[in-house]
Amino acid sequence: MKKIENGLFSGERALFKTKNACINKSVFYDGESPLKESSNLQISECTFKWKYPLWYCKNIDINSTLFLDTARSGIWYTSNIKIANSIVDSPKTFRRSRSILLIDSKFKNASETLWNCKDIEIKNCEFCGDYLGFNAKNVQIDNMVLNGNYAFDGGENIHIKNSILNSKDSFWNCKNVVVENSKIVGEYLSWNSSNITFIDCEIESHQGLCYMNNITLINCKLINTDLCFEFCKNINAEITTNVLSIKNPISGIIKVKSVDSLILDPKIIDPKKTQILKIK
Repeated sequence: MKKIENGLFSGERALFKTKNACINKSVFYDGESPLKESSNLQISECTFKWKYPLWYCKNIDINSTLFLDTARSGIWYTSNIKIANSIVDSPKTFRRSRSILLIDSKFKNASETLWNCKDIEIKNCEFCGDYLGFNAKNVQIDNMVLNGNYAFDGGENIHIKNSILNSKDSFWNCKNVVVENSKIVGEYLSWNSSNITFIDCEIESHQGLCYMNNITLINCKLINTDLCFEFCKNINAEITTNVLSIKNPISGIIKVKSVDSLILDPKIIDPKKTQILKIK
């Protein structure tokens, strides 16, 4: 492979259509789209300072690299890309891309990141920013920390474990989601979603888990959670803590340690279609 080291690149499309190259310890100073249409690159210890650095690219391996805030909208329409041990300070990274692997990295301004992307794997990463993962599909996550609202709206086929999500309105309009051994804090969790499973999770949510179909909770804690399960169908829930209030579930079984307020309005729903069972 061609080696490019200690470079300082300026101007639009500085290394346009570069192929089969190792780029090390280089700075992409200014100029849009410096590596547009490139493929088969190994990038390490580089700095990207300007917009659209990796559009329409294929087979990209990035390690120990910095994307500054001004490198916004950095990776669009790209496939088969890995980012490891890196810091991404720019928003809107990843749009309509696929086969994405993110390892041991920090995304400090992750607003509108991973939109309309497919086949995503994330390990040991931190994200800060709203609207992460809009319409993302086929997502595998292990050990993620997220601070940002409206995560994974419209997502499908998502599996998250060993993570912390501080996220209001997360998992809206989703299908086929499994969350394991994780902590979720945020209002209005997972509305309008179907086939959602939480296993060994701790959830804190005002008016969360509403307007859902096929929701399963296994060995979960609902801390400071109220008005949950409103208009939910096909509930199968095992809750090992007290719940502040449950409101008008449509159907299913809810096993719960205790409930401070159980609201079942026969003018709105049929209370007989939901079993509320007390567990020790």
